[in-house]
Amino acid sequence: MSSKTLNLDARLYRYLVGTSLREPKVLAELRDETSRHKYANMQIAPEQGQFMGLIARLIDARSYLELGTFTGYSSTVMALNMGHKANIVCCDISKEFTDIAKRYWRRAGICDRITLHLGPAAETLEHLMQQGASGTFDIVFIDADKENYLSYYEFGLKLVRDGGLIAIDNVLWGGAVADPKASDKVTVAIRQFNTYLSSDKRINLSVIPIGDGLTLAQKK
Repeated sequence: MSSKTLNLDARLYRYLVGTSLREPKVLAELRDETSRHKYANMQIAPEQGQFMGLIARLIDARSYLELGTFTGYSSTVMALNMGHKANIVCCDISKEFTDIAKRYWRRAGICDRITLHLGPAAETLEHLMQQGASGTFDIVFIDADKENYLSYYEFGLKLVRDGGLIAIDNVLWGGAVADPKASDKVTVAIRQFNTYLSSDKRINLSVIPIGDGLTLAQKK
């Protein structure tokens, strides 16, 4: 019996993935290609993707909004888990990155479920609200520029339905958030964001030590 979360060394991590990961071939190939990308560290871990997909199934999610699509792993895993009736909205600023995502969306047969918006996320979110999307999403996933996390979160609270879920990536930031010597802008922004959420009474909250830290915030 453990009183705290178990630390995963490389051997135990390999065991965890080897005994639990059920990764479709298209996702494995996408992950392999992204591993050779210059920004490969922006890729979510496969066990995190599987966890998010399971959450989508558990709440029978049909509408999903993500901020920060990169090469498309998270959007692909969510589309595959949400089924043919899924409505997935992706926001990113990079055509280069999302062109890779589009290739894999086609290979996975999920293009008809996904709408991609290229441009600053705040502008896209404002546009969605003007189009009447407030309170319509089951899940909002935030994995974009960290210094704007708080702004994206507030938008997310407006766009997600009551009882819906906001998931936020990289909240442990490689452990830097707990290092008092780490004072760069990104680390400070994530640290302040985490503190803000810890006392936000509008949500039910859990921080999961998976990947680089995943916050789950359920809108009350």
